[in-house]
Order: sequence, then C-alpha cells, then structure tokens
Amino acid sequence: MTCRIFVTLALPSRMRCKGAALFSWRGAPSGACTRMRQHDAGTLSRMLAERIGVLARELLPNGRKDGAEWRCGSLAGEKGQSLAVHLNGSRAGIWADFSSGERGDALDLVAAVLFAGDRREAMKWAVSWLGLGDGSTSAFRAPERRQVATDRGREDLDQEAQRKRASARKLWHDTPAGIAGTPVEAYLAGRGIVLRELGRAPGALRFNPSLWCAEVQRPLPAMIAAICGSSGKLVAVHRTWLSEMPGGGWVKADLQNAKKVLGSFAGGCVRLWRGASGKALGVAPEGDMTVIAEGIETALSVAVACPEFQVLSAVSLSNMAAVALPDTLKDIIIAADNDSGNEKARRALEAALKKFASQGRTVRLAMPEIVHGDWNDVLRGKDTDGKPERPV
Repeated sequence: MTCRIFVTLALPSRMRCKGAALFSWRGAPSGACTRMRQHDAGTLSRMLAERIGVLARELLPNGRKDGAEWRCGSLAGEKGQSLAVHLNGSRAGIWADFSSGERGDALDLVAAVLFAGDRREAMKWAVSWLGLGDGSTSAFRAPERRQVATDRGREDLDQEAQRKRASARKLWHDTPAGIAGTPVEAYLAGRGIVLRELGRAPGALRFNPSLWCAEVQRPLPAMIAAICGSSGKLVAVHRTWLSEMPGGGWVKADLQNAKKVLGSFAGGCVRLWRGASGKALGVAPEGDMTVIAEGIETALSVAVACPEFQVLSAVSLSNMAAVALPDTLKDIIIAADNDSGNEKARRALEAALKKFASQGRTVRLAMPEIVHGDWNDVLRGKDTDGKPERPV
C-alpha cells in the first residue's frame, strides 16, 4: 500500500527544509519474527486464546462485548467498532483491526497493544501473565491453568483501572505546579527546547524531585505530564525519570524504561500548547491549526518553532488515531517521527490519517528527512543522517 500526503507544514527556516515535500512511503511486512520458536509461540497463543475474555478486557478495557466478539476502536483501546476480537469457538483469540488492516492471533494482540509488534517481548509477558514460571517448554505444557471467571475478571480490571487513575491524579496533585528553574526546564533546554521563547511553560508539565522508580528501587527526579481525556479531566500521567550529568545539565535517566504511563490513556493526550487563540482544546475556535505529535519532546519542539499552533502529544503512536478532538478543529497536522521501513508505524500513521479525514477534517503529514529521527532532531540542527550539521 502506498500512502501519499502533501506536506504543507509552515515551519520556520531552521526546520522547514526537513519536511516540506510530496511524501511517498511504501512499507512491506516485516519478517523479523520468522526466526522465533514457532512451537512455543503457538502454544502460548493457544493458552492465551483459552482466556481471551479476560485478556481482551485487560488489554482493551474501554471495549465492549458485542455478541461473540470484543469490540473497540483500535489497538489504542478507545471505544468504537473497528477492532474485533473473537471470544469463543475455533476462532477464539483471532482479531482484526478493519481500519488499519492489522490482524493476528492472541499473542499478536499482546505484541501489538503492549510491545509495538515485538512478539519476543510479548512471549515473555505472556509467560508471566499465564503463571508459567520460568517460561520453559515444559511449563508451556503444564496442565494447571489459572481460571478466572469472566464477571470477576471484569470487576477486578475495573477496580484496577480505577485504582491506577486515582493514583495518577494523586501524583499530579501532590506534585508542585510550575517547572521554571527546575531540572525539567534544564532537561528540555538540553534537548534544544527553550521554553522561555514561548513566554511561559506548559501547565501540563510538572517536576517531582523524588518519584519512586521500581526499576532501581529508589526515588529519582522526574518530569510529570498530565494526560487528559476528551472532557479535559486527567486520566493518566506520563513519567520521565531524569538524571543529572556530572558536568552539569540534566538528561533522561539511564534506565531500561525511563518513560512510563500510570493509568489508561486511550483517546487522551498531553495538551502542551494552546496556540494563537490561547483557548483550551475543548473550546478551541474554528481556524485553529492543531498539530499532533507522538512524544512530548517532539510536540514541544513544534510548539517552540510554531507557537501559533495548538500542539498535542498523543503519548504513543498507537494512540494517535484515538485522540479525541472537538468538531471545531478542522485542520490537523500529524508531526510524525521518521520510522522509515517500520511497517507497524506506517499502518498506525495511516490509521490516524484515515480516522481524522473520516471526521471531515483536512489532515496533513509532516515528517523530517532524518531517518529514524523526529522534529526534536530537526530543532537541534541534525542533518539527514542524524548527525549535527556543521557550517561549511
């Protein structure tokens, strides 16, 4: 499939050269997983399918049962009908997202929702979720299976989702407002994002000097971002743990997972910049140009370069198509990362483009020429191979 979108993002000269062109992107299904141990993967998938009712509710908690299927809007988990998961019979665990064309078995569903398509990581997760101990082949064949009643599973998941949302809101309210003069401001400045150029710092960001990090079993400084749903209420928080450099300055902490989300955020976004109108997203007037980027730093880079635009972070690429926008916003720019050759990313972008276009909006795609780069790389002056540009 070919996706052709005319890029018309009005970036200033320091960023414009990297993205304004007729863009053609051809993707091909990746064969990266073909070397997997198919027997083990198949066994895991069958075991997941036996508990697909509970699994589907856990992975896609905002969906609903529709006959013999679990239905939701997409792999991001928002309400809707485009994605269907078979719950029983010979096709239990088989799913398809009719908006993006993605489909697969129960293990593929775990990979797509939680691990950006990485089946190896999905297998590790499945072994733990199924209670199979160390993941040996003998464990895969273990006759003992955890059985959870559907109604009890739904109740437990609802309670867990509520607990996480309450924890996210408590963390947000317990973290002082304002990031001026904090390590968050220094971290962003180190990424080329000088918030003082905007005149004020986004209210969606806060600094927590001592946030517990399970990976290292101790508190670390962190940037906290509010993820809000369509009503404007906080539904989750995004956490980026930070580390101070020996010579000064702040960077993302050297962790396996330095960025994590607390709470379910399907359809939500981080509202970083209100643009020329100065109006909140829910009451933004017609004529406001809205830019949606994946990551927080990418979105802030666009805000610094184009402060007249309303700028949002979708938090994850899989959530981009699910971001809820008011009907008044008719002009959308998706400021994408250049994940060249990544079929999963291509499909997710196409799903977002189709979704917003189907709502009667004008949708455009802006992508930097830097392979595997993003708009923060452009802001920092990197060239097409990702290296800093040097004066001639």
